[in-house]
Amino acid sequence: MENLFNRYPNLTACKADIEKATDIIINSYKKGGKLLLCGNGGSAADCEHIVGELMKGFLLKRPLSEGLKAEMKQKNPDLSDDTLSKLQLALPAIALPGITGLNTAFCNDVDPELLYAQGLMGLGRKEDVLFCISTSGNSKNCVAAAKVAKGLGLTVAALTGQTGGILKEIADVCICAPETETYKVQELHLPIYHDICAKIEDVFFG
Repeated sequence: MENLFNRYPNLTACKADIEKATDIIINSYKKGGKLLLCGNGGSAADCEHIVGELMKGFLLKRPLSEGLKAEMKQKNPDLSDDTLSKLQLALPAIALPGITGLNTAFCNDVDPELLYAQGLMGLGRKEDVLFCISTSGNSKNCVAAAKVAKGLGLTVAALTGQTGGILKEIADVCICAPETETYKVQELHLPIYHDICAKIEDVFFG
């Protein structure tokens, strides 16, 4: 985190919220929860990026333990040593924008503003965290998802621009990147969530 603030001094204002969001996600994983993410456009891509960092090695290799390899091989002797040596430990994370079949069907049949909220109805559990990414903090489908998440008992974290928008009022923690122009906000979002992913990985695999 010190490295983050050395490279991006303007993010010092977000330090407490970055730490809180990180702790919330770590505690969720410790309870057997998962991370659900939503966003639009570049923020949807950021959701997929975060999933990639959590579901495979990011800064660490995360090899399977010898005990896990033996357990898996006992259950299925056809598993080769080569396969088991290449697989990595993962933390469960799902990017809601990537569920194309559900999203397109719900947008067409019901209400585009509720597509992420509908995804939560099938995937959300009270031990999970919903991470909403919106440069304005006002994306209607993310706001709706945050409200439904709270109704289901999930914890909500948000990553927004300087004002925080409506999401700041709903989320349990809102990291407000100190910029107002969309592309500048997005440029700060990446180092923020990279820092979060690195800290989470270190806690579980360091």
